[in-house]
Amino acid sequence: MSSTAHTPLPGLTVIRVPVSDPRVRPLLRELGDEYTARYGRDAHAELARYPDEEFTSAHGGVLLLLVEQGEPVAGGAFRRYDGTTAELKRVWTHSAHRRRGLARRVVAELEREAGDRGYRRIHLTTGPRQPEARGLYLAAGYTPLFDTQADPETIGPLPFEKHLAVAPTRLGAGEQPVTAVRSSPTAAGKSLTAERRTGKASEL
Repeated sequence: MSSTAHTPLPGLTVIRVPVSDPRVRPLLRELGDEYTARYGRDAHAELARYPDEEFTSAHGGVLLLLVEQGEPVAGGAFRRYDGTTAELKRVWTHSAHRRRGLARRVVAELEREAGDRGYRRIHLTTGPRQPEARGLYLAAGYTPLFDTQADPETIGPLPFEKHLAVAPTRLGAGEQPVTAVRSSPTAAGKSLTAERRTGKASEL
């Protein structure tokens, strides 16, 4: 069952849906087709490799759609990455509705939802042949955990992170708020080393 959250822009509504919802199909179909066109291989299996349960609230994740006049125009999801980190997945805008700032809105909604679930950090990776996605995350304040001067093709999946601000009302005794600022290059390098060591920086 889907649930309506609120209206983020005139005429647009945010809804939470299960992966099985028919309105999710255009998201997965277009993502798969686009990844296949850019990377020269069938990416639909990659999109299906996570169990649907990883994108439900009971398992620490969620899938959101932006709906306009009853039709999905953008969407995205997150899943549990670790105890304090959510991983963004499937951020998408319908090809007929791009250049409207919808992907940025999806990312903001996912960050808000993740923060409400108690996550304090966002992790994600995007492919080296997706400059639009790279630009989106940089513009949204994400810290690149890779050498931005290097040829992306020599890096592979490009990892990013962002620390979420902690609402004062959620702080417990002795806890300190996490400042939503970009990580230092040293910290980014350490995080990238950790991602590579654990093999988690491997997604499109």
